Amino acid sequence: MQAEEGLHAVFARIEETEFFNHEKVLAAFQQEKIAQRHFMPTTGYGYDDIGRDALERLFAHAMGAEDALVRPQIVNGTHALYLALAGILRPGDTLLSATGKPYDTLEKAISSGGGGKGVTGSLDEFGVRYRETALLNDAINIHEVIEALREDSTIKIVYFQRSRGYAWRRAVSCDAMKAALQAIRATAPDAVIMVDNCYGEFVETMEPLEVGADIIAGSLIKNPGGGLAPTGGYVAGRRSLIECVAQRLTLPGMGKEVGSYSGGYLPFYQGLFMAPHVTAQSLKTAVLFARVFETAGFTTLPESGDAHRSDIIQALRFHTKEALIAFVQSIQRVAPIDSFVSPEPWNMPGYSSQVIMAAGTFIQGSSIELSADAPIREPYTAYIQGALAYSHGRLGAMMALQSLMDAGKVKNCP
Repeated sequence: MQAEEGLHAVFARIEETEFFNHEKVLAAFQQEKIAQRHFMPTTGYGYDDIGRDALERLFAHAMGAEDALVRPQIVNGTHALYLALAGILRPGDTLLSATGKPYDTLEKAISSGGGGKGVTGSLDEFGVRYRETALLNDAINIHEVIEALREDSTIKIVYFQRSRGYAWRRAVSCDAMKAALQAIRATAPDAVIMVDNCYGEFVETMEPLEVGADIIAGSLIKNPGGGLAPTGGYVAGRRSLIECVAQRLTLPGMGKEVGSYSGGYLPFYQGLFMAPHVTAQSLKTAVLFARVFETAGFTTLPESGDAHRSDIIQALRFHTKEALIAFVQSIQRVAPIDSFVSPEPWNMPGYSSQVIMAAGTFIQGSSIELSADAPIREPYTAYIQGALAYSHGRLGAMMALQSLMDAGKVKNCP
């Protein structure tokens, strides 16, 4: 494919990062002396569950954390984020988002007035206040964050969303976070710095905890599950904070000591081991989609030549609603599962606009597998992510372009 020409340097950088992270994960497995006995299922209360406990230590090593909570009972990434926020914040505290408006589903978990009629149990109902500072030219506005901290002593958590959600911006890199985190620490040393790490794990050679964050959270059916974890989420960071979150997940007094899984832990271990490689396959796929659609005259973010990425998501902008829908439907047609299904926009729970999703995945909702989604609103933008194998991503790019050409929606052909 002509579009692959000129991408060798970008691919080489991705592979270097993959090697670094795979070495780190392998060392963690060896340090924890992981053995067959750790894969066994457990039932009931889950007391002394060695598989669960070793898995959490393993994640802590991989993420640069003191401790971690890694559980199949966490249903998705937003649940992991809400769990962390609810475990740490108390009535009268304020949550400050330093990256502007959060992702649609988390917005409703923060505030019952965020477009979700009848939503209960949101943070504001428990007396937690919320404020945000907007990004400035896609960068963290450190000045505004510091000003907010100086004028409001109730701010307990400063929150960063690493990935873009449904915003037209680049993901926030660990390097970009570092200066902001240092300034926050100097101004408000007791503030908890939290990062939504969804879609960002193993994309760089550092994780947010390694540049000064206190706690991170994410989904196991994204990067760190390697396409094998069947469900679950994680929270990792300072041990004292993880204990607070664990008390919220189970109940006060028991925390991390309970929680079994009768399915067995093998796919979680194997998924983490495969995660650096699968993440690299997804990144290569994202770069290829960018190059293919740039050549065909579409606007992309990041651009294909951008050698430094901080998440696995590729944004593509379309001129019409019809072109957007046709693109997402083409991704469904190249899927191994439900390829015969044609997705349509629908009122998906937790979202403020209709959403169309292509998700012909082995794990329902897995976005480390080749998938795409888009809110049906202007400007018409699709977000594509994942690919367990680059060859599958390559097929997806070819089919998506051909579908748009057949529909007369492509002016140029790579």
